[in-house]
Amino acid sequence: MTGGRRWLANGLEVTVPLLALGLWALFSAGSDTYYFPPLTEIFEAFADTWLFEQVGTDVVPSLLRMGAGYAIACVLGIGLGLFLGIHPRARRAAAPIVEFLRAIPPPALLPFAILVIGVGASMKIFIIAFVCLWPVLLNTVDGVSGVDLTLRETARAYRIRTSDRLRRILLPAAAPQIFAGMRTSISLALILMVISEMVASTNGIGYFVLQSQRSFAITEMWSGILLLGILGYVLNAIFTLVERRVLRWHRGARASALS
Repeated sequence: MTGGRRWLANGLEVTVPLLALGLWALFSAGSDTYYFPPLTEIFEAFADTWLFEQVGTDVVPSLLRMGAGYAIACVLGIGLGLFLGIHPRARRAAAPIVEFLRAIPPPALLPFAILVIGVGASMKIFIIAFVCLWPVLLNTVDGVSGVDLTLRETARAYRIRTSDRLRRILLPAAAPQIFAGMRTSISLALILMVISEMVASTNGIGYFVLQSQRSFAITEMWSGILLLGILGYVLNAIFTLVERRVLRWHRGARASALS
């Protein structure tokens, strides 16, 4: 991408959200509907609520639970995905179980998790990890199993150690798909963080939003929703930066192939 196009893309990425916020503020300025307060009042509630006041009690616990569940899902998903991708028989044997478990709607697991694990942080981490596991696992399996057969057979013929094959051949080749699964799981982690905190919880952003709705603190409820949107955008932006740095070699190889 040339410098001019890059500046245009960055400018659009900043300008379009600002225009959307401007239109929202304009059309909501004279709002007298209780459930849709003016954007200026939402910003005021956001500043009063989320700038340091509720960070320690709600934001930090939510992010810690989300991070723990997401990390567990990535470690298990990549590890199991490598194993299943390398061994076709194990992949075929595990396919019915994987398809059955990933088809279970996440909210349906909440009663089971509360009954077996309890209502503490472990339950929320379990729900997040369980749901985020499948995109990482399936993308890892597809990435590993899709590695060129000639490349794999050549490495086996030269008796390259399994650890070196994983580190130097399979993981780099499957990395783009693995990162695609991890990126999908970030949004799922944020969604399940909120859902798990709305049931049998005493803190967290989801708990705050639900309690604000129940106590008819509508402006504070909207400020929590705004915070969730900002968190989703920031987390995605951070992940994109990491992905670009880690997969810089992949983009270079694609550019060379196209030129």
